[in-house]
Amino acid sequence: MKREIVRIYRSSKSAETYLYLRKKDSFDQLPEALKELFGRGITVMDLLLTEDKKLARAKAVDVLNSIEEKGFYLQLPPPKEDYLLDLYREKGYSDHG
Repeated sequence: MKREIVRIYRSSKSAETYLYLRKKDSFDQLPEALKELFGRGITVMDLLLTEDKKLARAKAVDVLNSIEEKGFYLQLPPPKEDYLLDLYREKGYSDHG
């Protein structure tokens, strides 16, 4: 069974965006384009990640595979549901300001 101690970072630029790295790896080693997109990494926690670990928005096995292949796992925010936008439209809010 795969297992890795990972450090989870929260993006300073984008809400609900997280980056998983091996704890021993440096944030500075990431590709420049990813660092520019992600912004400053704010440490959230260190975690022993195993294939059977329950995560909120990702499968642990996918995170581990991505870290093994690319050196990181990027977790993006969930897509916004269109029906939530309708809540604002029904109350008379406008998309036009």
